[in-house]
Amino acid sequence: MNSSLNPPSLAETVNAKGFSHAAGFRIVNIVPGHAEVALARRDDLVQFFGHFHGGVITALADQAAGIAVTSGLPKGRIGVTVEIKVNFLSPADGGELIARARTLKMSGSIGVATVDVFSKDGATETLCAFCTATMRALDLPAEFR
Repeated sequence: MNSSLNPPSLAETVNAKGFSHAAGFRIVNIVPGHAEVALARRDDLVQFFGHFHGGVITALADQAAGIAVTSGLPKGRIGVTVEIKVNFLSPADGGELIARARTLKMSGSIGVATVDVFSKDGATETLCAFCTATMRALDLPAEFR
């Protein structure tokens, strides 16, 4: 791993606070420019038909995109969302969501990432959403440096 980039432990630290922690996001894998984040199904995360709520899917995609971009940034920088767009492709009715993000382009302080979100039921994965996110690189708050 490139020691001049943010370590995967930064994502774990950020994920352990606030909404991400409360929602139950679980980091599966991080390599520079890529992230995989999962979320187990719970009754409080679904809508009235029993599918994962679109807001939950969007939040998971946003987190994965931010981690992917941040993982390829120099130490002391973090990617924050400027814009996010999600296309919902099929109902997310599995036991778990998996978001796989990759950084498409980082230019100066702006980066673009894509995220495929899958609804996983046992060994079967169904693509349920596709996301593009624009991120801005900012200095990390002092508490995370």
